[in-house]
Amino acid sequence: MINYTEERRMKLTITPAASEWFRTELHVPAGGGVKLFGKVYGNTNVHQGFSQAFQRCDEPVDPVFDQVIDGIHYYVEAFDAWFFDGLDLSIDLDAEYDGPKFTFSHTDGITDTVVGDVDGVSSASYHGE
Repeated sequence: MINYTEERRMKLTITPAASEWFRTELHVPAGGGVKLFGKVYGNTNVHQGFSQAFQRCDEPVDPVFDQVIDGIHYYVEAFDAWFFDGLDLSIDLDAEYDGPKFTFSHTDGITDTVVGDVDGVSSASYHGE
């Protein structure tokens, strides 16, 4: 199991627009939670064959990461820690798709790019023409 020490702790950045989207669209009250996890299929800018996902869940079971932003807990469970290991995550609002856009970067500051952006609403790969 991954042990997130302060030296290795994932950095999570959420823009005010994305924060408002989570509060409004997922109806997350202050003190509520958003679980971040990886799932099979799709891509992110650093994963192939896996994409990020999220769901409203106010009661984590075994969180290894929990950061409160604008009163909302954004967390990763121990079972899903592999997906975020060695990565930082930035979430912004993609106005064109009216949903969150996830951008991962390695904790060493390098951002690799995998083919296509990810549509955070459906978590499907977007290959714009």
